[in-house]
Amino acid sequence: MKITADFVKNGAELIQKKINEASGTVTISGNFEIEKTISIPSDFHIILENCHLRMAGNTFCNMFTNESINCDGKKDKNIIIEGRGNVVLDGGEYNGLSERTSGKNGLPHISANNMLLFAQVDGFRITNLHIRNQRWWAMNFLYCRNGYIGGIDFCADATYLDENGRLQYGLSLDNYEAIRVKNADGIDIRRGCKNIIIENITGFTEDDTVAITSLPGKLEKRFSLEEDDDISGIIVRNVMSSSLCSQVRLLCQGGGKLYNVLVDGVSDTSATCPCLARGSHAVKIGDLREYAGVPQSAAEIYNINVRNVFSRAETAVLIVGPIGEHRAESIMGFDGCIKEIEKINV
Repeated sequence: MKITADFVKNGAELIQKKINEASGTVTISGNFEIEKTISIPSDFHIILENCHLRMAGNTFCNMFTNESINCDGKKDKNIIIEGRGNVVLDGGEYNGLSERTSGKNGLPHISANNMLLFAQVDGFRITNLHIRNQRWWAMNFLYCRNGYIGGIDFCADATYLDENGRLQYGLSLDNYEAIRVKNADGIDIRRGCKNIIIENITGFTEDDTVAITSLPGKLEKRFSLEEDDDISGIIVRNVMSSSLCSQVRLLCQGGGKLYNVLVDGVSDTSATCPCLARGSHAVKIGDLREYAGVPQSAAEIYNINVRNVFSRAETAVLIVGPIGEHRAESIMGFDGCIKEIEKINV
């Protein structure tokens, strides 16, 4: 994918200048090549109106972060990113950075490929965006609270190299290893996040569409500020998407808790998706695999409610490992869904 003359080069620098000169609100229109990260300060409203922002080739940075993300001990508040009209945030040409190459041979941590990375933000709203070709997780939130994410549409990169080294298109469980951009989630809610609503999410994600996961990773340690690691008060509504792994994924291991989560309305659109044959699960809760070196505990993940799921994945709702109080109701499989609800060692 080549940048054309229609895209203004050094767009991040121009947009950042407008933000720095504005008093609380700025409107951005047009097509811009983004060569470095745009940082958004507290109490700021950025309106993206009929614009296309595309990462420049061979870049290793986020498109957006909150301003204080690299300032130890500092936090931000009240940040709004609002899309109006047709707004596209585009990962552009893949840069080759993956979980396997993260931090190796001079490459940065894989989080540089988050299109949006927020940490320690109290009060945020992100709405009405088309996100294309994310290079890893599109949106990543750590220790953020009191937020709203709505009206987000995804279309991940589904290209792979065949046995002859030719670029092909399409994703299935059989060709996953050949897929170029792996683990291309949509929205990831990580440790310390509380009171967040996520709704009206559509499109195709190569991995999980919405992932609510508590694990003791490098970023979690970096941004914790020795605060409460729990994830709670998360509402996910109206996810209409196609994904290879899960449309909604919940996981908690290695300390911290995940509780008071409602997932209401998950619809599988893979039957009409040109990128994907069939996914694994609509909703997956827990895991037997020890991601954090310790097994899952029922005392760490509880009060999980899932309802109104309509899926053609292999399993509509998969609940794995010890889990506390939970409920799954109004679950329906169709078009070859093997099991509507499956529980393993629960």
